[in-house]
Amino acid sequence: MSADKQSRDDSAPGETTWGRVAEDGTVYVRTADGERSVGSYEAGTPAEALDFFTKRFEELEGKVHLLEQRVASGRLAPEEATSSIKALREQVVDAHAVGDLVSLAARLDALAPVIAAQRAARKEERAQKSAESKAQKETLVAEAERLAEGTDWRNGANRLRELLATWKELPRLDRATDDALWRRFSTARTTYTRHRKAHFAEEHERRDSARVVKERLAKEAEALATSTDWGPTAGRYRDLMREWKAAGPAPREIDDQLWQRFRGAQDTFFGARDAANAALDQEFAANAEVKDQIIVEAEALVPQAQRGGADFEAAKKAFRDLADRWDAAGKVPRDRMKELEGRMRKVEQAIRAVEDEQWSRSDPEKSARADDMISKLEAGIAETQAKLDKATAAGDDRRVKDLESELGNKQAFLEMAKKAAAEFG
Repeated sequence: MSADKQSRDDSAPGETTWGRVAEDGTVYVRTADGERSVGSYEAGTPAEALDFFTKRFEELEGKVHLLEQRVASGRLAPEEATSSIKALREQVVDAHAVGDLVSLAARLDALAPVIAAQRAARKEERAQKSAESKAQKETLVAEAERLAEGTDWRNGANRLRELLATWKELPRLDRATDDALWRRFSTARTTYTRHRKAHFAEEHERRDSARVVKERLAKEAEALATSTDWGPTAGRYRDLMREWKAAGPAPREIDDQLWQRFRGAQDTFFGARDAANAALDQEFAANAEVKDQIIVEAEALVPQAQRGGADFEAAKKAFRDLADRWDAAGKVPRDRMKELEGRMRKVEQAIRAVEDEQWSRSDPEKSARADDMISKLEAGIAETQAKLDKATAAGDDRRVKDLESELGNKQAFLEMAKKAAAEFG
């Protein structure tokens, strides 16, 4: 049983703790300021009149309770909650109802501190989210500016689109800060896009220039494809290939076509050259057999030449005859050329080495220098011997010791000079 109902039961039929019904049917509610008329109920008894206006109070009390729950749960924004409280409080204060309206208004007033705490918490949360959003946007701006300074044209545009999508998902900051960061971000995107367009425009121009060059090279390569001037034409193809690489890429759809033309012309020429060389190699195979036999005879001359004297002269003459036969034998297959030439050159070098050694031993200039050295050493020995005799006669032991050492050195050099002279003789 509610307090209001209890109050009605304990009072006169037309009176409760919070209200009464006057004899004329006017219903009054009791407040801290005294009684206030809330209406009249002439159709029924005083008890029914009080019950009607008490139910109005209970409806208001239900609204207050519901608002208390919504505020406590935080489902209402502080501004919305404040507005709702204000509107409901006005209804309570001026309510045409019977009940403890003062207590009901006090319950609404008690919600103000709760709302203030929620407002502070939300403000702190917004500040934190704003700080996080600012940090994220500054990171996006920094990355966008790095991309604007770079040359990653393939991935940079995609990454900037991703950065923009991320930016749009972030909450706005205060207008001044948000606008300043957006200007930096937008400027970076604009700068990157301008540089990217300029790059591709230059690349398109370069590729178009390369197309012109490669069309000329392909045309010249095709003109040379049937040439049988093997050496100069092969050299020219090498030059064309260097020019082709230096030209750079042409537009992709054209570059492959031009390369097929250029490569096809090369293949035609070099295929014909290889076939011609193969035919020549077959023709020159017999010449290689002749040169093989000549080398065997030439290699047998090396030991004879190394014996010197008449044997050397005979070997030298025989090698000249073999060299004439070698030249007369003609060309050999290309794959044998290096081997055969190397073996013949080795024999020639061995015979020349023997000849150089003989000349070194009989070189008249060296022989004259050796004789001159002997004469000077002999004169020097005679002079030192005279000094030694004189020191010995004077009893100068220290001088004698030095001169004997000097005399020994000069005699040793004399022996070496005589041996060298004997070799030249």
